[in-house]
Amino acid sequence: MSANSFDARSTLQVGDESYEIFRLDKVEGSARLPYSLKVLLENLLRTEDGANITADHIRALGGWDSQAQPSQEIQFTPARVIMQDFTGVPCVVDLATMREAVKELGGDPAKINPLAPAELVIDHSVIADRFGTPDAFTQNVELEYGRNKERYQFLRWGQTAFDEFKVVPPGTGIVHQVNIEHLARTVMVRGGQAYPDTLVGTDSHTTMVNGLGVLGWGVGGIEAEAAMLGQPVSMLIPRVVGFKLTGELKPGTTATDLVLTITEMLRKHGVVGKFVEFYGEGVAATSLANRATIGNMSPEFGSTAAIFPIDDETINYLKLTGRSEQQVALVEAYAKEQGLWLDPAAEPDFSEKLELDLATVVPSIAGPKRPQDRIVLAEAAQQFAQDVRNYVPDAEEDEAGKESFPASDAPAVSNGVPTKPTLVTAPDGSTYEIDHGAVTVAAITSCTNTSNPYVMVAAALVAKKAVEKGLTRKPWVKTTLAPGSKVVTDYFDKAGLTPYLDKVGFNLVGYGCTTCIGNSGPLPDEVSKAVNEADLAVTSVLSGNRNFEGRINPDVKMNYLASPPLVVAYAIAGSMKVNITTDALGTDQEGKPVFLEDIWPTEAEVNDVVANAIGEDMFNKSYQDVFAGDAQWQALPIPTGNTFEWDAESTYVRKPPYFEGMTMETSPVEDIAGARVLAKLGDSVTTDHISPAGAIKADTPAGKYLTEHGVERRDFNSYGSRRGNHEVMIRGTFANIRLRNQIAPGTEGGFTRDFTQDGAPVSFIYDASQNYQAAGVPLVILAGKEYGSGSSRDWAAKGTALLGVKAVVAESYERIHRSNLIGMGVLPLQFPEGASAQSLGLTGEETFDITGVTALNEGGIPDTVKVKAGELEFDAKVRIDTPGEADYYRNGGIMQYVLRSLIRK
Repeated sequence: MSANSFDARSTLQVGDESYEIFRLDKVEGSARLPYSLKVLLENLLRTEDGANITADHIRALGGWDSQAQPSQEIQFTPARVIMQDFTGVPCVVDLATMREAVKELGGDPAKINPLAPAELVIDHSVIADRFGTPDAFTQNVELEYGRNKERYQFLRWGQTAFDEFKVVPPGTGIVHQVNIEHLARTVMVRGGQAYPDTLVGTDSHTTMVNGLGVLGWGVGGIEAEAAMLGQPVSMLIPRVVGFKLTGELKPGTTATDLVLTITEMLRKHGVVGKFVEFYGEGVAATSLANRATIGNMSPEFGSTAAIFPIDDETINYLKLTGRSEQQVALVEAYAKEQGLWLDPAAEPDFSEKLELDLATVVPSIAGPKRPQDRIVLAEAAQQFAQDVRNYVPDAEEDEAGKESFPASDAPAVSNGVPTKPTLVTAPDGSTYEIDHGAVTVAAITSCTNTSNPYVMVAAALVAKKAVEKGLTRKPWVKTTLAPGSKVVTDYFDKAGLTPYLDKVGFNLVGYGCTTCIGNSGPLPDEVSKAVNEADLAVTSVLSGNRNFEGRINPDVKMNYLASPPLVVAYAIAGSMKVNITTDALGTDQEGKPVFLEDIWPTEAEVNDVVANAIGEDMFNKSYQDVFAGDAQWQALPIPTGNTFEWDAESTYVRKPPYFEGMTMETSPVEDIAGARVLAKLGDSVTTDHISPAGAIKADTPAGKYLTEHGVERRDFNSYGSRRGNHEVMIRGTFANIRLRNQIAPGTEGGFTRDFTQDGAPVSFIYDASQNYQAAGVPLVILAGKEYGSGSSRDWAAKGTALLGVKAVVAESYERIHRSNLIGMGVLPLQFPEGASAQSLGLTGEETFDITGVTALNEGGIPDTVKVKAGELEFDAKVRIDTPGEADYYRNGGIMQYVLRSLIRK
């Protein structure tokens, strides 16, 4: 029950139903707040308990100073939690382990139960092994179940063992699309109360639901577990960046072009740790699908959330997707009653403002390794010619600007672009040549764009027009279609477009994330062999949100984000060297050149298909029994009981060691003495670089572990699928094939130097960490700017902690990873302003002592600690930002804190 200090409790009548609400207008200053802060204000009013959430917190939010730096801590209680299976499996593993730990400490295991609704969508496990054939989908599903049976049995057990926990089975869709199409409430109803739907999710692209007016963002799995168990999320009242939209998109531009433009603008502006909120006349002209596309990319521009207020467009989408009449009526009535309805002319109080005229957006792609590196489509071939030099050895220019290559085997050059034509023989005996820049993966994939019917229909129409001109994909291109929900294939079928996609090679491969998360599957053997033997810099083009190095496919060095219709066009062109805006993509049946403009659909054509092929009935059919699953899912045998029966032979699900030796009383925080550097890293090291992801190679520590446990190489599966096994995950931490550890120069991948051995030889990071831990030597990580950017991978923090790392010293952090480090008992520190490992002359060979950490035992948070590295000393800023985070750190981590709290209740 709320303390209701502001007399805000009231009722709202909608039709025959009456709901309890907490009125925002009872708090002075609430009317001028941005939409997102109004949602937080309601959250505090409703959960005010006089202790963690007080009247002073509510007044502080009502009196928010838009220009102040964040300093006021509040406790945000999300209405629900959403997960995908890669991050969700370890969450359920941890909950199962916590039940046993509670039992061992004399408590009641049943106390470990989600207190907020938790929904998990299995969407990350399907791999695009088979493609380009009518039965690709069926075969990939069979392979998926074969690989993941143990995990799926475990999740089915969780669905029966835990209250308030539901699982959307495999083959349904991508979590964020299922969220906006079905799971999101926009206004939540629970216990007779109506309040804004809010959430945290174990995937950074949880922000997609911001397009529906729902405030939520990605957190690490450990934070999500705490939220499920009733712990509020500790946060500072953020700065809110107002992003004004004016005008309308020009014909020929897509939501992808828009979001890449916004990503570039906001990365340049700097929005890490801030909310972004869209307002202005242009919002009304932005479809819900486009809003969701923009919200989805929030992690790429670095903001915590990127939200759109509720308006008629929101209501129309809720109707289209089959929400009940009462729910739709409630959303409209509640939003208008609480001042949450969009006023296009309003100018709320914002911390900072940006503006974009939608008419200025031009066709674009982004790459070859970061989402914010936007390239105007017309300049893409020219930009590729420059960028490929970073991936081809020995490419140089002499003083006159002419090509000169010192070695006899140096790359040849054609039209200023390195070239190495390589012959490939296909299984049918035919031959063709591939070169640097060959598009070897063209994937319509990921939540970002497959939720958007306008770009999906545009892609299908490009395929239709291409087929009618006699065009198809080049033989070396792996083409895949992985929609975000079954609704997409339904409207393709209804519009008669599926056969054309099939003819260009874009057969359905699965309903899941596939290529965007590294589940692109292998390239055809003959293509992979040619690429590796000739060391070609080949490319992928995908309609995803992430293109980081080493993420998409181990054979592919350069990755480009593009709209679905451009993915089809590049599959036909076959190379990034082609200027897709002016060069012919191929020739028609009469030998005439065919250009992009010849197969690009008009806006009217796209709108006509969307209007006539998509209806409420499709959503009702797809989601009518969404948690039941098919016969294959229902036939999975599962254990019973409220504690899990761990299988000692399992290589997928194992009991982790987090609570071993744990007592009810905490141990004092200690300084760090005699530490060694496990890795010295540069700027923009992502959670993809840190966390195990993608394929498991046989000659790595993780591969050797699986082999020793009787797993055949063909059954290794991906790191993501084995997140429930800490033994595999520790061995894969910092093992990304593109990681460059500066204390092991000349290496690429999971290598370091082991200073416990004579001569400090180069070693696998895992092997060195085991030696350090055996010798009782703590470890530190040195890093540059934006450390831990990218997905909210809890294993980036869990693996770091289990390797024996006690502190990270970086120039700056991405929000989620910094929080996750604290959640695992790792101390995040920041170099002094303007300083770096390089500027301080640190080599990574020093021994580190970190003192002043013990000040945390006194209840406060020290501003800085003293770092002594060899002969050098400096003060590092302590990046424990809130009292709540300090409590987690003192307890050894967030899970230990929650466990102790629940037992004491």
